[in-house]
Order: sequence, then C-alpha cells, then structure tokens
Amino acid sequence: MEERRQEEHELMEQEALEWNEALREGTGWEQEKREDSSFGGKNGQGKLYLCSTPIGNLDDITLRVLDTLKRVDLIAAEDTRHSIKLLNHFHIKTPMTSYHEYNKVEKAKYLVEKMAEGTNIALITDAGTPGISDPGEELVKQCYEAGIEVTSLPGPAACITALTLSGLHTRRFAFEAFLPADKKERKTILEELSCETRTIILYEAPHRLVRTLGELREALGNRRMTLCRELTKKHETAFRTTIDDLMDFYKDEKPLGECVLVIEGRSRSEMEAEKRASWEEISIAEHVAMYEQQGNSRKDAMKLAAKDRGVSKRDIYKALLDGEDSAE
Repeated sequence: MEERRQEEHELMEQEALEWNEALREGTGWEQEKREDSSFGGKNGQGKLYLCSTPIGNLDDITLRVLDTLKRVDLIAAEDTRHSIKLLNHFHIKTPMTSYHEYNKVEKAKYLVEKMAEGTNIALITDAGTPGISDPGEELVKQCYEAGIEVTSLPGPAACITALTLSGLHTRRFAFEAFLPADKKERKTILEELSCETRTIILYEAPHRLVRTLGELREALGNRRMTLCRELTKKHETAFRTTIDDLMDFYKDEKPLGECVLVIEGRSRSEMEAEKRASWEEISIAEHVAMYEQQGNSRKDAMKLAAKDRGVSKRDIYKALLDGEDSAE
C-alpha cells in the first residue's frame, strides 16, 4: 500500500515537471500577466492565495480565481493530474508543483522559502476550498509563522453546499469531514457526536458508507438526515431520509459517488428530559445532601437540586419537609 502511494506521488510530481517543461518550451499560448502593484505581498515578499476550485461543475469557478491562477508565479496542487485538466480547460499556463498530505510539512517549508524570496503562489485542492479537510492548513500555518501574507478567495465547498440543500437547521453546525481511520479515535469522535446539538456534516467515500451508517446508528440512534451525492454535477441528489431508512435502502443498492452526510443534531429538550430522569434514581434528600457535601450551603444545594430536576425550589423544600414529617 505504501509502495503504491509512493508511486502515485512520484507520478504527480512527474506530471508537474512535464507541465512546466512544456511551458518553458513555449507550447500552447503565452498568457498575459497584468501589472498590478496591489498583487502579491509586501516588502518584496510573495503571497499565498487560497483558490477555491469547482467541486463538480466547472462553471462554478470564480472570475477572481481564474485571474489569480493566471497571475501567480506558481500553483501548488493537491493532485497535479487532476489539476492539469482544470488548467487546460481554462487555458491557464502557470507552472505547477505537487503539494499533498504526504509531503505537506517539508514541501510547505520549501514553498514558504519561495514566497519569502518574492514568489506568489496559489494553492488549489482537488475540489473545493483549500484548507478544509486537506493539507492546506499546514501551509497556511507555516506562512503565518514566517510572516508571509495569506488571502483566501471564496468559492465552492461541499460541506456548505450540502448543508444548504439538506433542509435541516443551518444556523449552527459541526463539520467533522471524514471520521478518523483509527478505531479508538473514531469511537471517541462518535461518542462526542452523540451529544452534539448542532447539525452534523460528514464526508464519506461510497465503499465505506454502509459501515459508517451502522456506526452512526449505534452512536446517535435513528436521526433525520440528508445524503448528498454528486454535488453540482448532472446526477446530483439530495436524499432526505433517516439513518434507519438509508441503511435499509443500501441493503439492495450499491453506494455510488462521493457522499456528504448532513445529520440533525440531538434535541436539547430530549437531553434535558433524560438528565432529569436520571436524578429520579435518587431521593430529593440525597440529591440535596450531595451538593451540601460539595461545600454548598443548604439554600444553594436546594436551588441546584431544583434546577437539575426542572422544578421550583419551593417543591424541593416541601419534599424535604414531607420527608422529615414521615420520618417522625
């Protein structure tokens, strides 16, 4: 597996070298670079441009991104083989280098050095906005540490596109991207999500979807959700359903396409009801005594117990009196 991955990385780097060599030889057309004193960094330094690229439909690229990709000195691409298609489509003839998960630390150091020397660099990912669930965050971090200017050019992001399509609450949401591959870490994240009240957004590959749905069902219970597939493409779908119904659906169907799962958060009222119910396992007198043992006054202990149980302090006081009377 590691050997195959290394071969892929070498192939991406080779693609970038061949692309750059073709540019040096003058194949294709010469691209005009406009003179603009506001472009680039200050004090002779270069600048990092985070350029969002389409997640499916090429028409979603912005004019500003197209202009920037033509004007920078170098494009750092997550997958050069994929990016060459994008650049060719828009007739962009800018030199390119590979920047991905497995070279992000060392390559970031190299790119930061280039920017310190005055090179303007655009960072693009396979699809969407650099820095969101991809190695771009490392390069941004190193730029700030080195005093290099960074700017982000807004554009497509699968998580936001799916959220707006979901029909679920959009004001508050938690983006988890892909769940961790490590079993222990994955379990920890799922446990945290079980009490998450915000709308949850996850990414998943089709060959892992069924397993992930099973894990979500076990951790979260049955929730309303929307499965978004092939976003912005010809066969885009937003399947409003529940975790249980989706699991049933995929018993007979094979998952296809990259998926974004948008899942409703846990109900606050449900959580509060469960918490109140848990206090009913001990008596009111024991509940108040517990807070007194923690150093609270009798009055404050009664107030805290009342809050836990969703009742008034008068109800707590009355229950304690009734308990004392029955003891006599």
